[in-house]
Amino acid sequence: MRTALAALALLAAPAMAQDRPVIVADSYPMAYFAGRLAGSAAEVRLAVPEGRDPTSWRPGLAEIVEIQGADLIVLNGSGLSDWTTRAALPRARTVETGRGLTEELIATETITHSHGAEGSHSHEGVAPETWLDLDLAARQAEALAAALERALPDADVETALAGLQADLAEIDAAAEALVEGDPVPAIASHPRYAYFGRAYGFDVTPLNWEAGAAPTPDQLAELEARAAETGARLLIWEAVPPEEARAAVARLGLAQAVLPSLIVPPAEGDFVSALAGGIDALAEAVAATAN
Repeated sequence: MRTALAALALLAAPAMAQDRPVIVADSYPMAYFAGRLAGSAAEVRLAVPEGRDPTSWRPGLAEIVEIQGADLIVLNGSGLSDWTTRAALPRARTVETGRGLTEELIATETITHSHGAEGSHSHEGVAPETWLDLDLAARQAEALAAALERALPDADVETALAGLQADLAEIDAAAEALVEGDPVPAIASHPRYAYFGRAYGFDVTPLNWEAGAAPTPDQLAELEARAAETGARLLIWEAVPPEEARAAVARLGLAQAVLPSLIVPPAEGDFVSALAGGIDALAEAVAATAN
């Protein structure tokens, strides 16, 4: 694997004098891509405070002013950060990496649920987690690289892009090998896996579970009902669950794997290593369903 993102500074940290251009990203995957492509030529900051979900986070006025002052603002697009539709961001210094993916975007139904401190919110309109289709992620990296070549003329963006795309292609190949033939029915603990399912042969039924939390008895009953309805023998966790939750799911006869959505930075590793590890775990779970 290539060199991981060297540093992700949070905008909530005290401002310091900067010798390098500042790049602000609206989500962890975009921050990771920017860090890989810019290398030491720029400082990459994640706009969202630690532990907050970018799909529901809303910046305050001071945070918006700081974002507006960045040398480059990197957005995922696809409706991930709806605050960007109301904030006056400088067009010449803003790149929306998903702008060219219009035909590939997946419409979603309205699903309302909560994310801890974020409170209740709805998923509707378009699924934003485009990076879970590694082909789309590579195209977003290309769009970002084009903007960085203009913004950072001294950086070797072309070489960095080749390295990043090689990593994405390696994960994409591993994901492509997960399913042969008809789509595999699967249940996901959160509605973040539409692009992953479409790209890699999974017919995904989403639940609305809190990442990393133990499901309630009612949620387990819903899981059992959904498994019976769909024929799914596989549960995809968004984050590592408590051990008792794993045991409860195992008693329902479901294979299970943690595939991080990477909507927030992974607890260990980086975008590439965390996603590669999730694919490996999913491969084991898929194999278990065949027994």
